[in-house]
Amino acid sequence: MTTLSSPAATPSGHGVGPLLRAWREQRRVSQLELALRADSSARHISFVETGRSRPSEEMVLRLAEHLEVPVRERNALLLAAGYAPRFPETPLDDPALGAVREGIERLIQGYEPYPALVFDAGYHVVAANRGIMMLLDGVPESLLRPPLNTMRLTLHPQGLAPRIRNLREWRGHLLEQMRRQIALRRSEPLRELYEEVAAYPVPESGSVDGSEQADPAPYFALPMRIEHEGRTLSFVSSTSTFNTPMDVTVAELAIETFLPADPATVKYLHSLLP
Repeated sequence: MTTLSSPAATPSGHGVGPLLRAWREQRRVSQLELALRADSSARHISFVETGRSRPSEEMVLRLAEHLEVPVRERNALLLAAGYAPRFPETPLDDPALGAVREGIERLIQGYEPYPALVFDAGYHVVAANRGIMMLLDGVPESLLRPPLNTMRLTLHPQGLAPRIRNLREWRGHLLEQMRRQIALRRSEPLRELYEEVAAYPVPESGSVDGSEQADPAPYFALPMRIEHEGRTLSFVSSTSTFNTPMDVTVAELAIETFLPADPATVKYLHSLLP
């Protein structure tokens, strides 16, 4: 099992300077490069990081933008600099996000019969269509209690893992995806989830790569090959997020769709979910 050092640890010192320096170093950007991106000077960036200069609210946001700091952490930077948070965190069931909820429901339902779901920053499922529910047939009730977590559902030895024919490859893809998100978000709960699912044993029944196919498809991306009622279905996944979100909740939503990777999967899904 790979153990990750926590990137969410608080940097030494207080205030916005050490936080900005930690983000800059994590992104492997020099003070000069950041200054050029933000239309500032390396001297000013240095003064901000050491606390000799207090950045304006506009400068904090500009630096955060160029360092690709997630929206939630931009609020933390503003607070550390003595400013009010700029981005609200509205509960998804709030009437103000009604258009978002309706939009994602239409999107994933319109994708049927192919599987699609929406999850948050902690990989908790907030919406799923009939294609996803079909794949979850047979999963124990203990794993289906809210909040559903897509990583637990997929990698738990009592979840989908035993039915995934190329589990080792798909598991490696998911764990690498989580490592990238941990580096991006500096999230302790996400790191704890990673440590949990990375420690799950790999069921032997899920380690077959499916090379026994009589007519293997020329995949253009790593597929998830999963058994369902005696058939092996193949999917490649795509994840999308909202452009320029102005709310923490919306910024952390991701829509994952599963595209059938071979004609047999297409035919089967259309017969199952007309």
